[in-house]
Amino acid sequence: MATDFQPRVVGFLCNWCSYAGADMTGTSRIIYPPNIRILRVPCSGRVDPLFIVKAFREGADGVLISGCHPGDCHYAEGNYHTRRRLAVMQSLLEFVGIEPGRVRLTWVSASEGKQFAQIVREFTDTVKKLGPSKYPEGDQQINKSTNHKSANHK
Repeated sequence: MATDFQPRVVGFLCNWCSYAGADMTGTSRIIYPPNIRILRVPCSGRVDPLFIVKAFREGADGVLISGCHPGDCHYAEGNYHTRRRLAVMQSLLEFVGIEPGRVRLTWVSASEGKQFAQIVREFTDTVKKLGPSKYPEGDQQINKSTNHKSANHK
């Protein structure tokens, strides 16, 4: 495996805590890997499982979901919904060929800029060790066979 592989990580961050924590990281000039592309969502509970699958289909090598600490959700229970949804989704992700280490759920408050930077570092390293995601390649193979079949039926 090439050591120059730089993973593409998509981060779904809760507006009220984790996004503010990421902002704190930037305003405090704390360095973290530039591999993450942050998408702000109103609540981690708003992250639909299809968002995760779509991120992988679009070429992500890893997906980080981060929200308020349990009990501190701006919407009362959104982060509890996220935790339950992701626990169920892990088996689905494995079924479609996405390794378990490619999706991570964390809790980061607005004042935890250093913690956010550390999480991004650790997750980027984890995804780097896993190597490039094979999901888009497998998905392209499915699309090629589907397009081939539809071309024969015309």
